[in-house]
Amino acid sequence: MVKLTIVGRVRDGLPLAQGPRYLGINTDHGQENDNFSCYKQQAELLLRGISRGDQLAPSKMTIRLDHGHCFNYLVENGIFFITLCDSSYPRKLAFHYLQDLHQEFEKFDNSLIEKITRPYSFVKFDSIIGNIRKRYIDTRTQANLSKLSANRKQDLDIVTKHVSEILECSRQNSDQIPERILIMGTPPTPSSIWGSPRLQVLALKWTPITIIVVVAVVLLWASFILTDNFIISSL
Repeated sequence: MVKLTIVGRVRDGLPLAQGPRYLGINTDHGQENDNFSCYKQQAELLLRGISRGDQLAPSKMTIRLDHGHCFNYLVENGIFFITLCDSSYPRKLAFHYLQDLHQEFEKFDNSLIEKITRPYSFVKFDSIIGNIRKRYIDTRTQANLSKLSANRKQDLDIVTKHVSEILECSRQNSDQIPERILIMGTPPTPSSIWGSPRLQVLALKWTPITIIVVVAVVLLWASFILTDNFIISSL
């Protein structure tokens, strides 16, 4: 799912517009808000890095994050489009979404865009982002399935990096990066017990369930033993 979208101006690194936030249901709203803030700051850092020319960034890229998310960005005619998606969301659809945003953005007078001086003040485009996003919520619609089946070689042209590489480059160029942003951008370290992040995730998911089942079986067995002893003593 598309969860966060930001549109910015490359010339000066100014974020112009943002779509509604969609980070899913989380019982810990404080943690959810912190995560959203960190993802947003990471996207803004990417915009500033491209604006500053930290590296010869390609016009489109996928940036892997931890916690099951990734950024996909597109740069067209000096405008930066970036979206945060679930890692499982089809990358081809994410870039179709960004292309649709670019096409709508091109309909606005460039002189109007150049006059914007305050971050996220191009609110007229916020609602457009929300409307276009609705087309990409369900990946199984006929329109989206057609996009997925067309031009299967398109993904080969997209560079993929981990966010830790990008953040390290920004830090080397004197960008002040909050510590929590750096922590979120650190690649996961495999547990010494489980040997790999995947096994660790499976263990954390199933261990509590296994313990509950074992305790239930022991209690059931104990109840049978006590019942038998009671019947025998009654006789």
